[in-house]
Amino acid sequence: MNAFQRNESKETLFAFISAGDDPPKGDFPVQKKSPKLCGSNYPLSIAFIVVNEFCERFSYYGMKAVLTLYFLSFFHWDENLSTAVYHAFSALCYFTPVIGAIMADSWLGKYKTIIYLSIVYVVGHLIKSVGAIPSLGNQAVHVILSMVGLFLIALGTGGIKPCVSAFGGDQFEEEHTSERSKFFSIFYLSINAGSLISTFVTPVLRGDVKCFGEDCYALAFGVPAVLMVLALGE
Repeated sequence: MNAFQRNESKETLFAFISAGDDPPKGDFPVQKKSPKLCGSNYPLSIAFIVVNEFCERFSYYGMKAVLTLYFLSFFHWDENLSTAVYHAFSALCYFTPVIGAIMADSWLGKYKTIIYLSIVYVVGHLIKSVGAIPSLGNQAVHVILSMVGLFLIALGTGGIKPCVSAFGGDQFEEEHTSERSKFFSIFYLSINAGSLISTFVTPVLRGDVKCFGEDCYALAFGVPAVLMVLALGE
């Protein structure tokens, strides 16, 4: 190709788009902005994320607040075994974020990882609550249901942990750095508020409410389960 042919090809290329022509619509998609909260620069979705995190932390710490007592008084395990299982569960909860991060980064993305593992989380809470009903089978059944429930809870709570805060930060546009910073403050406030309130409420439900003729662990685990269902619904 000589110099004239090269110049001609360039002229032909740029002749398709003149100064007055509109660019092809298919090549330049318009990015829709997310709805804002009360006319501010805060995306509407972050309200649901904050409420979701409050409910999730309430469900986790509410269940955990009475877990050792559950082992001691319901299963009649000794202190050593109860403490060992409690800490094994806690350790698993801090290991499973690795699984959640791998799922989000390499496979499903943050949103789907949160949704799918939240479903696992809810199922774990429900199984744990059913396992605390005294009239349902013998102690072996209660232990199996409780351990399965705890495993699913650990997978759920740890799996969504590395995704939720990052997903919330992704809702903001690049220029709204101040709003993003305030969001994280509110986000972590909701974490601590849910944890604190549940630590007081769940033991009261366990001790002051009687069901099946004894302390109502089914209710103490059931209320966190309901909160997690609400969190999933958000």
